[in-house]
Amino acid sequence: MNRRDFIKASLTAAAVTGGTLLGAPLLAAAPTANIGRKAGDKKMKILVITGSPRKNSNSGALAAQFIRGAKEAGHETARFDAALKNVHPCSACSHCGMDGPCVYQDDFSFVREHLVPADLVAFATPMYYFGISAQLKSVIDRFYAINGKIHVHKRAVLMMTYANTAASEAAPIISHYNVLLKYLGWEDAGQIIVPGVWPEGAVNNTKYVEAAYRLGKTL
Repeated sequence: MNRRDFIKASLTAAAVTGGTLLGAPLLAAAPTANIGRKAGDKKMKILVITGSPRKNSNSGALAAQFIRGAKEAGHETARFDAALKNVHPCSACSHCGMDGPCVYQDDFSFVREHLVPADLVAFATPMYYFGISAQLKSVIDRFYAINGKIHVHKRAVLMMTYANTAASEAAPIISHYNVLLKYLGWEDAGQIIVPGVWPEGAVNNTKYVEAAYRLGKTL
């Protein structure tokens, strides 16, 4: 199936709850980690970093619902849309010494301001060529400059969307996320992995928007 035919079929499927995409149920979930882990009554500071350059992106819709739930639970949230900001890729100059000022004075300053005190960091990304988006990766690479400040216990969430339906294709991004958390000493608080969505808004007719809301609400 070529791209044009795929998009046409996707739009048709997305309009019908329980429709099919590439021969698999639209609502079929790839394996996910535990969703919604109780953390007592503590009100948290949450930073949500999105990676899609599309205005009405599917991963962005998940992020919005997650934030809605978190706010209703009384948590303080900040959102950083990496694709709409100016974040220079890390150039490995080591000027920061992994714990100091970066040579680039750009929008990463917002991430730095909110990431260091954050209790939880949520990543929302589409799959681009079997990996996270370049825009999100640039932000994560810049974590290097505050490495010494963020090796403390935090919780994290992954929300990821992709066009195909094979769980094996989501595995590299999930693995990257898990290795990142292991390195930083962070704890996974939940993963929402959404297969079979490609056109803008396709996720809106699935169960995953509610799952994102519930995850934010029950942190």
